[in-house]
Amino acid sequence: MTRFESALVYANQVHHGQLRKGTGIPYMAHILGVVAIAMEYGADEDQAIGALLHDAAEDGGGEARLAEIRARFGDAVGDIVLGCSDSLAEHPEDKAPWRDRKESYLTHVESASDSVCLVSASDKLQNVRSIIRDLRMHGDEVWDRFQGKRDGSLWYYEAVAGVLAQRYRAPLTRDLLREVEALRHLADNL
Repeated sequence: MTRFESALVYANQVHHGQLRKGTGIPYMAHILGVVAIAMEYGADEDQAIGALLHDAAEDGGGEARLAEIRARFGDAVGDIVLGCSDSLAEHPEDKAPWRDRKESYLTHVESASDSVCLVSASDKLQNVRSIIRDLRMHGDEVWDRFQGKRDGSLWYYEAVAGVLAQRYRAPLTRDLLREVEALRHLADNL
């Protein structure tokens, strides 16, 4: 089994039974979407594995999970996972408040590695596309799924896209900016 295949199986184990917020969609659909975007924009093997595991520590075990990822897939992958995490709390109730985590993440991204920026931008692009699809299907009730609700979510995606575009000048971040603009336009015109 290749490292990528092993990481795919591992990601499926970590996220088994998880669903996208407010949907019946398996969380692995998001994971697979992020890795597809990252690979389409040139991810190497470590970056692709980082994309598969980008939420594993944040959503599935914190520091212990990150240590396991480093042991299994190496420090380059571990660094990507760490760089894409806004919290390493083992339990969700131990996380800092949503706005504090997002502001801290924005500061972190300003100096993040290219690998972290590639995976983070892929993650955000996949999220924004999903929100746009869900807004078209379900309307404004979609915002109730998110801790930041409508205004906080729009603020965050606009801010993170802007920071990523400044830090990581690439077709991916230009595409992310365009999708965030489309999200804002749709949200303002529902």
